Amino acid sequence: MEISLNYKREFVSQETPSPHLNYKFLPQGRKPTMTEQESPIKYFISGGFGGMCTVITGHPLDTIKVHLQTMPSGPQIKTPLYSGTFDCATKLVKKEGVFGLYKGMSAPLAGVSPIFAVCFFGYGLGKRLIQWNSTEPLTYTQYFLAGGFSGIFTTSIMAPGERIKVLLQLQDSEKGSKKYDGMVDCASKVYKTGGLRSVFKGVCATLARDVPGTGMYFLAYEYVQDKVKEKTGAEKMSTLSTILAGGVAGMAYWVIGMPADVLKSRLQAAPEGTYKKGIRSVFAELMKNEGVFALYKGVTPVMIRAFPANAACFIGVELFMKLLNKLF
Repeated sequence: MEISLNYKREFVSQETPSPHLNYKFLPQGRKPTMTEQESPIKYFISGGFGGMCTVITGHPLDTIKVHLQTMPSGPQIKTPLYSGTFDCATKLVKKEGVFGLYKGMSAPLAGVSPIFAVCFFGYGLGKRLIQWNSTEPLTYTQYFLAGGFSGIFTTSIMAPGERIKVLLQLQDSEKGSKKYDGMVDCASKVYKTGGLRSVFKGVCATLARDVPGTGMYFLAYEYVQDKVKEKTGAEKMSTLSTILAGGVAGMAYWVIGMPADVLKSRLQAAPEGTYKKGIRSVFAELMKNEGVFALYKGVTPVMIRAFPANAACFIGVELFMKLLNKLF
């Protein structure tokens, strides 16, 4: 997916115009890209496939991240349950097998297509709202704001999906019988216990993570693609530039969003009534017992996961779009 910054009012093709392409504002000398010339249906399907690639590639490390973020802590804990990322992975695999790392994957998999569709819809709408003069290129600040705007849209799907995911990821780490039998059973029991308020528990923390995080995600992707094309003199993005830009964008997202994600995971994993004031109570307890560095607990598996998972996303989108173009 290429979104260039150097827009110029110019009709660049004498061919029959596509109904999905605004020829007036294409960059000078650049051919229409996938995003501009393909139908919204193809883009939606390809985006969903890219999201699935992200989940499949990155979910094991996400499971490790959640275990590290929510393990018992405080002055009364003399020996931490896990000493780090590798220790956590080893213990989880030893206890539950390799497939234990994929617990809770059904929830994010079920939501990736609408999440990616809504995310890019919000991004496109945000750019339109921010760009007052359509003849002038967007600045990096405007890309950040447009990306942040899309984070508002995705929260409505992400918050309940991640609430269920966290509960499924953690349930077997506690002694006793299995509490939830999959995504649907978990969602049903959470709703019966606390209603929609419980299902959407952590929505404010999700907003605090996704608005700035998604803004940085799109900004980083645009910036890296621009710089690669400047260095190489290429007019179009390559597979390597897509991998690099997507991977860097994923890491940039978590640099910004990690603190809010730690608070979200603890809030969503806690029994009802544990934190009376939501993320404010979580933050106060965390600062008192563990200090500011706890806001980046689990950052190692996140960063290890971020690059390949987001690179896989963008590559998946490109490959699936090519397949659709051959079939239809």
